[in-house]
Amino acid sequence: MLNKGHKKQPIKKPKVIKKMLTCNMYTKYYILITYLLTRSSSLPSLRQNISTGLAIAGVLLISRSIRLLTKFQAASEIPARFIERNVSLRGKVCAVTEKGLEVEHVPIYLPVLSPLFHKPQDTSALLVHLAGVDLTSEGRTWLLENLSPNQIVWFKLISREDHVLHCLVSQNKQVLMWNCSLNEQVLSLGLARTAPVPSGPSVLTQSRFLWRLHKRLHRAEVSAEKRGRGLWTTKRRSTWDRVSTVLWESPGLRLIRRMFKRT
Repeated sequence: MLNKGHKKQPIKKPKVIKKMLTCNMYTKYYILITYLLTRSSSLPSLRQNISTGLAIAGVLLISRSIRLLTKFQAASEIPARFIERNVSLRGKVCAVTEKGLEVEHVPIYLPVLSPLFHKPQDTSALLVHLAGVDLTSEGRTWLLENLSPNQIVWFKLISREDHVLHCLVSQNKQVLMWNCSLNEQVLSLGLARTAPVPSGPSVLTQSRFLWRLHKRLHRAEVSAEKRGRGLWTTKRRSTWDRVSTVLWESPGLRLIRRMFKRT
């Protein structure tokens, strides 16, 4: 006989079932087959074949979900989470225009898997704008001289505005360490002015990354202004002219000039 105080214990679900409840269909199949495979102890050759198939399926599933192998041909194709996390993409320079850089996205290449995700005729370019930078005509000329056709660049996603990507662009992967960005170079040479970075729904305007970006760009512009480079050359000369005129007309210099005239 059962005791009155005894309660019927609920049946515990296996951990694999709990995992499957929170996954999509393909992931459920993957977890279930893996679970059954680990439970089986016979047919080692079958287990080996299934293991190989599961490994390939796992790589395909992960690559598909994070879109590492996808070639983006338009700004709208880039996932919002890529922009939120400021992901760096690799690209090939096609042209330098008044609107910005036309860059062909070059995704990560894996010999077997990459042909499955993009076709050879996919050659559409992305329009990339140097984030926080208002280029002058001299700045565009400088980019034309320093960016050769088909040159590989890295562009860190900052924000997206219609079909334009605002990015931190570098000629090498060191942009991840805040080195050699084209944004800072054109500002430090006086070939551009700082401009606000358009913020969309995927951008946290108060994020630490954007604050650091504005700080670095402002520092590069101030450096060019102090040294009188590029568009700041005329301003420096006019300032010096005003200062020299004030000094020349000061009472002390007037007195010295009179003394020399008398002698």
